[in-house]
Amino acid sequence: MQGLMQDYPLTIDGIFRRVERMYPNKTIVDAVPGGEVRRTSYGAWAERTRRLGGVLDDLGISTDGRVATFAWNSGRHLELYFAAPGSGRILHTLNIRLFAEQLTYIVNHAEDEVIFADRSLLGLLWPLMPELSGVKHVVVMDDGTGDIPDDPRILDYEELLAAASPAEFRVTDEDRASSMCYTSGTTGNPKGVVYSHRSVVLHSMAAMFTGTLGVNEADRILPVVPMFHANAWGLCQAAAMAGSDLIFPGRDLSPGAVTDLIVKEKVTLAAGVPTIWMGTLPLLEGQDLSLRAIVCGGSAVPKVLSEAYREKIGLPILQAWGMTETSPLASVCQIVSTLAGRPEDELADIRATQGQPAPGVEARIVDPDTLEELPWDGKASGELQVAGPWIARTYYNDDRAPESFTPDGWLRTGDVATISPDAYIHLVDRTKDLVKSGGEWISSVELENEIMAHPKVAEAAVIAIPHERWVERPLACVVVRPGEQLTKEEVLAFLEPRVAKWWLPDDVVFIEEVPKTSVGKFSKKDLRERFAGYQLP
Repeated sequence: MQGLMQDYPLTIDGIFRRVERMYPNKTIVDAVPGGEVRRTSYGAWAERTRRLGGVLDDLGISTDGRVATFAWNSGRHLELYFAAPGSGRILHTLNIRLFAEQLTYIVNHAEDEVIFADRSLLGLLWPLMPELSGVKHVVVMDDGTGDIPDDPRILDYEELLAAASPAEFRVTDEDRASSMCYTSGTTGNPKGVVYSHRSVVLHSMAAMFTGTLGVNEADRILPVVPMFHANAWGLCQAAAMAGSDLIFPGRDLSPGAVTDLIVKEKVTLAAGVPTIWMGTLPLLEGQDLSLRAIVCGGSAVPKVLSEAYREKIGLPILQAWGMTETSPLASVCQIVSTLAGRPEDELADIRATQGQPAPGVEARIVDPDTLEELPWDGKASGELQVAGPWIARTYYNDDRAPESFTPDGWLRTGDVATISPDAYIHLVDRTKDLVKSGGEWISSVELENEIMAHPKVAEAAVIAIPHERWVERPLACVVVRPGEQLTKEEVLAFLEPRVAKWWLPDDVVFIEEVPKTSVGKFSKKDLRERFAGYQLP
């Protein structure tokens, strides 16, 4: 039988019209230097966003042109989030923490025509301009500090906005490209992922489900996760769709600044990587909080961190998992009702998993050698693969794509996982980070989590070191908490009752800090380079 429903497109301009019409009095808060905040309404923001669409027309940006951003989390950045795709163009968020060579590659590979940059970041971007072949304009958003070169290609954001006429937003093709984001590029050049209007709208709806993040109109949302990292995990579009207030931290992501915003702005949902929440915990303890969820992703959340939040502020961390390729929400670790009565230590173990696949996402684990699908028994481990309406099916103009996507359409995540009978995904490790010792695998992630349970340990990362007999053995790289002293023998003694004997690291080295990637994950690539040729005792 022929379908009887309207063929109505799922497009980002539909989200825009919804918040413009239904929630014009809700609030957008911008943290500005000096500890102050600037407030605006969604109504005023919508008027500016329409004018920004006019600016893109005035600048002569092509109908499907790439509009790049090089900016902190702010209300201005949110204007670009909707003006670019709303006018049929493609938003391209640039990672401000990438190396110059990677940034140059990304801008040229994406064929960006214009870059909207915060003034405070212009010093990082401008030296690259001679190599950015397609960029016609750099529009400066003045966030208070930084030199502005005298060059006709540089334009002022507010001046352009004041001179522009409001644009009408009407996209009719839901499969049209809306935005693009590049992976963090830990090996080789970053790879581009292009999101469609349809995928963004469906992802926003998924973030509103009570079984995932439950984004709703009453929320006051603080995305500490950068807007250049997988579109701030989709929180900006979901917040607009729901009518939630948004609080943007700007460029000060220090624990004190983040804590002040959470407390003073009565934040209900905050999202960031583990390193953010490690720093804020001591400051949040004892505060009068409105938080209902502390969302954490980017890398596995140490069980000790989640439980410390539960014990000290009464709210465990809500772990979510995803990738740039998954838009990124793919699973969320809510405790389902059938498990609610289990002992607290068992619930803590469940909260340390990556949770159940979000509605709309299918998951499977396969044997990496035979590609045979493995059972969901919580024991069998294999490569995690996912599929769904907001999962990428290829990379943009990249001949490496076949390495990451199966012939039958599944994304190969590169993660090794188990899935329990209750559908909870537990990431064992990245395939490249496993330690293969004597033909058996050691999970670097699980070993790190056990080490970080030590009260004197601030951070820990485990890498594989070549071994003549066992092929590889684990080396623990440990950061000691300020004011504490710790020895190798103490670390090993702490681990002995917690892991199999053959999992014990062959050596422990103490470092000042675990190096981080551009999005705040532990950079084991840097550690492997640092300890290349290291001789185990």
